[in-house]
Amino acid sequence: MDDRTVRIALERHWDASDASDFKVEHEIYRDDAVLDYPQSGERIRGRHNIQESRTVQPNKKRFTIRRMIGGGDLWVTEFVLTYDGIPSYAVSIMEFRDGLVANETQYFAGRFDPGPSRAHLVEPFVTTNP
Repeated sequence: MDDRTVRIALERHWDASDASDFKVEHEIYRDDAVLDYPQSGERIRGRHNIQESRTVQPNKKRFTIRRMIGGGDLWVTEFVLTYDGIPSYAVSIMEFRDGLVANETQYFAGRFDPGPSRAHLVEPFVTTNP
């Protein structure tokens, strides 16, 4: 699978995620895919279980992609995941095998105030808050 084809598949995946189209969202995963959430210590095995875990999530979700980078079998997506209007900044690391995602790890972080000790070194930038 070439990089252009993977990028198109990822765009389709994230667009479906934003639209809550759970069928299309999960077409990118192998049947035996593994999804890890290191911050909560959760591992979900299998495309069916990954899909079900997202289907039963009660919050209204929106996805805003900031960037996708990668090549070959390793791709990283930086995005803002908004649950019920509250943004969380996230990174998804996807490892592909035979053209489908075999492993995904997602990291999440909330917004925090800038540190006063470095105020003289930084410039503010606007983040995407859907």
